[in-house]
Amino acid sequence: MEQFIDPSPENFAHFKSLDRSTPILMLNMIRFREQADYPADHPNNNSNITGAQAYSAYGEHSGPVFSRVGGQIVWRGIFEGIVIGPSDEYWDTVFIARYPNAHAFLEMVKDPNYAKAVIHRQAAVATSRLIRFAESSSASALFSD
Repeated sequence: MEQFIDPSPENFAHFKSLDRSTPILMLNMIRFREQADYPADHPNNNSNITGAQAYSAYGEHSGPVFSRVGGQIVWRGIFEGIVIGPSDEYWDTVFIARYPNAHAFLEMVKDPNYAKAVIHRQAAVATSRLIRFAESSSASALFSD
């Protein structure tokens, strides 16, 4: 299985080409490594930390930056199984983060404190999906009474 941990240059360029002024929702689907994989020169290297523990450290260190830019977790769920899609996919954590706009997200990822925190995410994640959505009030029109 191909691993997706950080955005590809092409995907990030596309993200930056979209409207930056409106609120955005980011669907996060993450599968952890059993054992965190820190760089050789990181203090947590060889310290028997699980991927879930490393991701928790990422949340702890990135949380203040996320809050400062106006980010909020608006939904969190517990993965139970695939109904449509590859039956071998599973996710350890799934949540939706809302940002007031794409500028806020970009401000977060450029913050030096976030850069320090993201090392924990990279060590924690086996694979992930990060999918951007715009808010829409027309979703209810898909289903009629």
